[in-house]
Amino acid sequence: MDLKLQNLDETKELAESIARCCAQIESPCVIYLIGDLGVGKTTFAQFFIRFFGFEKVKSPTYTLVETYQNDKADIHHFDCYRLSDPEELEYIGIRDYLKSNTLQLIEWPELGRGSIAKADISIKLSGNRDYREAQISFESILGKSIKKCAIG
Repeated sequence: MDLKLQNLDETKELAESIARCCAQIESPCVIYLIGDLGVGKTTFAQFFIRFFGFEKVKSPTYTLVETYQNDKADIHHFDCYRLSDPEELEYIGIRDYLKSNTLQLIEWPELGRGSIAKADISIKLSGNRDYREAQISFESILGKSIKKCAIG
């Protein structure tokens, strides 16, 4: 599915739509955020996470992972940009982060290949300040159920 996001509000609407559907599932869900620097991966993640009631959402660029937990969600936001080897994810116990009712947002998933779970949803962002394009792939049975919820 290809979308043109004309402004920040449309990015927010997309993130919240997918988050709303993810809030209804009980399985772990992995979302890849793919794209060059500055295309809005972290912005998308922030809108997604804020949907669940978290006000302060930090970029995990320097910490590798930021975790957000409350009575509505258990979210792990990964940024693999600074990985020198995918095995570093094994050292932090990445597989332990994937329990039932957890959501993983993974930026730069190609840098963690071999150590991260397969995506249920892949969102590839491109564009510039004026507009963004989002290519969304719903890659698993779970992902396809989220697509039905988000798009109808």
